[in-house]
Amino acid sequence: MAGAHVTMVASERGGRYPDGTSLLIAGPEGTLMVDPSLTVSDGRAVLPRLDGVLLSHCHEDHFAGMHRFPGAPCSVHEADLPALRWIDGLMAAYGYSGFPEIEARWRRAVLDDFHYRPRQDATALRDGDVIELGGGVRVDVLHTPGHTAGHCCLLVEPDGVLYLADVDLSSFGPYYGDAVSSLEAFEQTLSRLREVDARRYVTFHHIGAIDERSAFLERLDRYAAVIENRERRLLGLLEEPRTLADLVARRIVYRPNDEVLYADPVEHRSIAQHLDRLLQRGVVTEVEPGRYLRASGRSGRLPP
Repeated sequence: MAGAHVTMVASERGGRYPDGTSLLIAGPEGTLMVDPSLTVSDGRAVLPRLDGVLLSHCHEDHFAGMHRFPGAPCSVHEADLPALRWIDGLMAAYGYSGFPEIEARWRRAVLDDFHYRPRQDATALRDGDVIELGGGVRVDVLHTPGHTAGHCCLLVEPDGVLYLADVDLSSFGPYYGDAVSSLEAFEQTLSRLREVDARRYVTFHHIGAIDERSAFLERLDRYAAVIENRERRLLGLLEEPRTLADLVARRIVYRPNDEVLYADPVEHRSIAQHLDRLLQRGVVTEVEPGRYLRASGRSGRLPP
């Protein structure tokens, strides 16, 4: 249990991708499932009758078990609706079109391994929405973009449980490698979550539940620091002129030996966002078309 009205549906793998921790939120007038995982898909969890399914965002590991509830109403933030309603919308959100072989293989995996079923009946969530489940039990929707355009966290009251979804506080750090991701929006999200009044924190991956605010803030600081560490490594690589393709091959998000199908498009999108803002702030220069170099005498640390 994460709270009197919140039950964690955890995986045997401890929430390691592609598994994760789903939530059941129950009040006197309804029961919701949040982010039905592969554990839910495989039937390893005994579940009550559901009155609805909420997705924190439209990614494969978060909708993998939704096919088990074809009649249950489902909702996701309005910015992620196209990805839930049509497979082409989902693939456009991932943004692998410049890597056609990867896109074709990933489309197949999403359909076969993660059981994607278009939900054209899905309804939109928006920042500030409140879902009432009776007896004072409610779910407050917090739009926390960056990971995807529509990524949301959920605050469950009166339990004071903040579901962080894929702000997972892991050592891997923030993921902003999709076409609909945003590095700067992710940073704004981290600042917003720091101010939310909660008593318990739950992530979809890895960590699960955190019971103390001080422990949450410590992990949040370490998680946010990964962004600066990536930027520092990028600037180190730019002590000599390099192209974006050179930087992608060096990897700053994944390790060089990580066998991840979509690593190259994720690196491309992530590094390009770092490059863009370093260029805007004069920390990096484009010494010739498509070749970048750290500006002489400029600190890599960005202003807040």
